[in-house]
Amino acid sequence: MKTIDNLNAARSGEANACHRYTIFASKAEAEGHAWVARLFRAAAYAEGLHRDGHQAAIIKLGGKPNALTLDEVKIGTTRENLAVAIQGEIHERDEMYPEFLKVAEAEGASVAVRTMRYALAAETEHARLYQAALDNLGRNQDTPIFVCPVCGYTVTVLPEEKCPPCGVKKEKFIKF
Repeated sequence: MKTIDNLNAARSGEANACHRYTIFASKAEAEGHAWVARLFRAAAYAEGLHRDGHQAAIIKLGGKPNALTLDEVKIGTTRENLAVAIQGEIHERDEMYPEFLKVAEAEGASVAVRTMRYALAAETEHARLYQAALDNLGRNQDTPIFVCPVCGYTVTVLPEEKCPPCGVKKEKFIKF
């Protein structure tokens, strides 16, 4: 099943994003960008949820999760790190997840479709938030960041009642 291979690839990508954003958070903090550091930490948490969701889907589909290897992280300035993060999120949003979703849907792998849709919705918000952080670097508003503990959806304003991608109640969101 091609979907299992795609889930393993996505799981590896999410694990690396989680690792990279954790390191980027420390750099942002060292440069005095506290809000950007918090954004990186919130996104890292969300990426960890995606990694774990993909792993659970692999197992439910009868597959075996591949061993994870974390790539070496090239640390730049916070400005450069935001640009790297934006490119990664755009790739996932515009290319990787749409392609993987087509395959999962064609193979009838509903558990994979769900975890991929959750990740796609979150990556879309991550790209938007990172772009806003880059556009306002040095003058970012110190607003809270909220992450859905089920799907990783990441926002600066809580939804009206429920998480748009997964339906969890807004009271469950984790505040960063």
